[in-house]
Amino acid sequence: MNRPTTLTLGPIGRPKLSRDGRTMMVSIPISFRRSGGRKRVVMPDNAEAWSPPKPQVDNTLIKAVVRAHRWRNMLESNLFSSVRDLAKAEKINESYLCRVLRLTLISPSITEAILNGLQPEGLELARLLKSIPAEWDQQQALLCSES
Repeated sequence: MNRPTTLTLGPIGRPKLSRDGRTMMVSIPISFRRSGGRKRVVMPDNAEAWSPPKPQVDNTLIKAVVRAHRWRNMLESNLFSSVRDLAKAEKINESYLCRVLRLTLISPSITEAILNGLQPEGLELARLLKSIPAEWDQQQALLCSES
């Protein structure tokens, strides 16, 4: 009969900076427990549980960002000669289409966060459709400070 065996590695240590000053080394105690041929990582008893933030997918934001990029591609590939023609084809208000098109100017990091459900808490489409700065670092500062 196989009994679980535990292998514990490393003491808790303070972070250490490498000699060249470019790498930080952090020691974390870890246990490997073999049970029935499987290996599991077991946290120390006194360690606080941690997990990354759970994604909060906002389908309204995602749809708007995707539509904005789709519409921009349609305009850039000359499928439609103007925003007015595209708005008629999509059967939507021209001013709304223009506001949504501005979402293509959002920084890639904010766009990625929205698509992954990791956008700043409280960020809503209505806020993004208002005027936002063109500079990506200013967008980040503004949108993250409001949430």
